[in-house]
Amino acid sequence: MSTTTSRLEDLGTELGEAIADSPAYERFEEAKAAVEDDPDAQERIAEVERLRDEFVAAREAGEASQDHVAKLQQAQNDLHSMPVMEEYLNAQEALQSQLEAINVAISEPLSVDFGGEAGGCCQD
Repeated sequence: MSTTTSRLEDLGTELGEAIADSPAYERFEEAKAAVEDDPDAQERIAEVERLRDEFVAAREAGEASQDHVAKLQQAQNDLHSMPVMEEYLNAQEALQSQLEAINVAISEPLSVDFGGEAGGCCQD
């Protein structure tokens, strides 16, 4: 391993640690734990997943209806309206914004958006 590669990996580790220590990440982790510890939220998450699975199965069988979509959307709305879930989603959005800004800062001097390049080369 070259010295340059080692230094870049060290900088990556430092960046990861700094992100983990940021208020946005700490808020996200706290909100995630709150959702995981909330039995009502877990029950609603399971219901949304069950309805999503039913919808996917119905769609694959060519039997999906507007009723399937409406039930799934209502369950998602009910879940997202819970205060614990609202906080989680807000915290997740704030962390994603922070990570996008970091990606821009890293990518800018390289003229490449590595975070947005999930595959293929040289596509415009």
